[in-house]
Order: sequence, then C-alpha cells, then structure tokens
Amino acid sequence: MTPVAIPVRGILFDKDGTLFDFSTTWEAWAAAFLRRAAAGDEAHATAAGAAIGFDLPSGTFARDSVVIAGTPDEIATGLRPHFPDLSHTAMLTLLNSEAAKAPQAEAVPLRPLLTDLMAREIVLGVATNDAEAPARAHLQSAGVDRFFEFVAGSDSGFGGKPAPGQLLGFCADTGIAPDAVLMVGDSTHDLHAGRAAGMRTVAVLTGFASHDVLAPLADVVLPDIGALPSWLDDLNTG
Repeated sequence: MTPVAIPVRGILFDKDGTLFDFSTTWEAWAAAFLRRAAAGDEAHATAAGAAIGFDLPSGTFARDSVVIAGTPDEIATGLRPHFPDLSHTAMLTLLNSEAAKAPQAEAVPLRPLLTDLMAREIVLGVATNDAEAPARAHLQSAGVDRFFEFVAGSDSGFGGKPAPGQLLGFCADTGIAPDAVLMVGDSTHDLHAGRAAGMRTVAVLTGFASHDVLAPLADVVLPDIGALPSWLDDLNTG
C-alpha cells in the first residue's frame, strides 16, 4: 500500500534567488556599496569586489561568490582586508544599510501566489542568510510582509544556513512539525538546511545553481516558485 503523503502545513522560503531575482537586487547593491565604501575610488572598489566574487566593471557575480549564499558576517570578513579603517561592526552596519535600499524584482508575481498558499491554510515564513532588517525591508517594499508569520535572518539568533536553526525556529514558533514543512530555495545551502531539519525540500532554478547541482538534495526541482500550487495539487492527489 502506497503511504499517504503528510499534508503540507508550512512553507519556508529563501529570499534572494527564490522570492526575488538575485541579480537585480544584489548586483545593484554590490556596485553601490563598493563605490560608497571606497569613497569613489574605482580601482579600490574593483579590488574589493574581486575579494567577494563581484566584477565591478561588468557588474556581475562569479558563481562561487560568497554573496550568493553567505551571511553578511562572511561578506564583511572577506572585505575587511580592503577596508582596514572600518571595524567588523562598522562594515556590517554599512553592508546592511546599503542592502536595505537594494532594488527588488519579484521572481514571479508574489501577491497572487502567496494569497493562493494562504487560502490553503499553509503558514508561510522566510529563512534567509541576509540580515533580518534588510529582509523585512525587502518584503515590505514588495508589499508582501503581511503574508509571512516568521522571518529569520542570519542575525536573528538561529544562525545561518546550511545549519537548520532558522528552520527549526519556524517549527518552534508555529508548532508545525518539520515533516509537514517545505523548505524552498535556489541553493544547496537551502536544501542542506531543509534536509538537516527533517523537512521536504523544493529547489527552484531562479538562482545561480543548476538542476544537476540541486536535484540530489531536492524532493522536486521546479522552474520557479510559481509552480508550487500545481505541484501541491499533484502531491495531494498522488
């Protein structure tokens, strides 16, 4: 007899590359931040960008850039040798201040999707390696903050991904067991965190990682989060 799938009661989303287009947000952020930190010295800004996998002249990230899945703390550590006059705390403040102003482009129209998911009585949350304040600013600027009962950043007291702390925090906060929660993300960090927390994992191809990289860690690979409702329908009738 085929076992019945546990109904999905919660969904945790990564933010950048999942809810929002990564390149639109963070390429603009990186260029603005580096030029601000380097006080307009283009050569200095370019060298600092290279340290975090960002090519300032072309405005693009390398696929292994620490910015793609790292925390602000990890980014600050990579930048510190290029800005010795800034303390680690000052660097984090500058990073987060510029991040909160970064432009947002939704990966898919978010409000219709999130409305659909809430109508299914699914509790929604965000688990991001960004800091919490910029994450909340981004959700608010998109007009979707009201949909999320839980928002955790790498500085929210749960740690960062790929560790499962944020995900288990969502379960503790909502009372939903991990096996009834989906972790949805575009990176291996997201999927490792989901597996470590005992959740089902959904990969999306709106980030830098390929299908072949994500598939071994995912229960399903979708083109983007807009495909979630159809997949949930199939899950419930399968």
